[in-house]
Amino acid sequence: MTTWEHLREKVNVGERLTFDEGLWLFEQRDVIKIGKLAQTVRRRLHGDKVYFNKNRHINPTNVCAFHCNFCSFARTSDEEDGAYTYMPEQIPDRVRAAVDAGVREFHIVGGLHPTLGFDYYLDVLRVLKREFPHIHLKAFTAVEIDFFRELTGLSHEEVLRQLVDAGLDSMPGGGAEIFHWDVRRKICPEKANMETWLAVHDAAHRLGLKTNCTMLYGHIEKPEHRIHHMVALREQQDKSGGFQTFIALAFHPEENNLGRKLNRQWTTGVDDIKTLAISRLMLDNISNIKAYWVMLTPQLAQVALSFGANDMDGTIIEEHIYQDAGAKKQAMTVEELKAFIRAAGYTPVERDTVYNEIEVFA
Repeated sequence: MTTWEHLREKVNVGERLTFDEGLWLFEQRDVIKIGKLAQTVRRRLHGDKVYFNKNRHINPTNVCAFHCNFCSFARTSDEEDGAYTYMPEQIPDRVRAAVDAGVREFHIVGGLHPTLGFDYYLDVLRVLKREFPHIHLKAFTAVEIDFFRELTGLSHEEVLRQLVDAGLDSMPGGGAEIFHWDVRRKICPEKANMETWLAVHDAAHRLGLKTNCTMLYGHIEKPEHRIHHMVALREQQDKSGGFQTFIALAFHPEENNLGRKLNRQWTTGVDDIKTLAISRLMLDNISNIKAYWVMLTPQLAQVALSFGANDMDGTIIEEHIYQDAGAKKQAMTVEELKAFIRAAGYTPVERDTVYNEIEVFA
């Protein structure tokens, strides 16, 4: 029988929590107790440090061959209202000001354009690496990699090798959504399934690439689907060991079919905080838990730092995927990030994409 005392003993000695124990935590209403357990793990791993980086999001196109029910970003063709596609040679001028301001990472994700072909995506990397060789290119989710496999007939590994040759340095963690097929078939049936998503990251890890991982929650899934998702990520990390950070992404209901079906119901702050804290407890082999401020709001991300999270992402500058779904704030300065972190009682640390510390702001 699961009890608070039993879990406290397991957490204190670093023993892995089971599926049933994770589910039990979601059933509890005392979020403060859950947070205290998560903080035990967080402080053991990171002390009072909170990481951020100087990054700039690039969404090269919003034209997409897929039709995910939760997506507010995608357009089905170049002719649809609001559709855009930046050609590779157009992108450097769009991001040059961010580079001049000291950005160290480009986070590149976007639509799966049905007609441009794999070379378009390779050229995006080639042009950026040519113009800004010192900038880390974190690009393309596992869903995008699997789409490139379909376009080319190549294996995931060969697709990744070509991307690395073009300038890829690491991968983000998007496209995971919810792994369980009972949910996935209703919200994104065209996307790579759990096995494929994990296989892409497995291939990336074997090639030496670091990657992130995510979970989209707060729509039609249930707590057991969230725990199933976390356990699958944990098992993959046991095998290949390349996940750097986990990001729990709250569903935003504006301007998408799923949001309309759910009457534009947003997640609550308690659910957001509880989900982050439980992820810290379940994902014992993934070092970092990110409080993604664009999704949470800066204020709730600040609170999340006392519920297991140790990373606030970065400056971001321009992001369209969550903005199109209702997120308001688009950028934070380094000084704003440092102020939010310090006000929560933690030490800000600037990092690079692969978590090398650049500067500790004591």
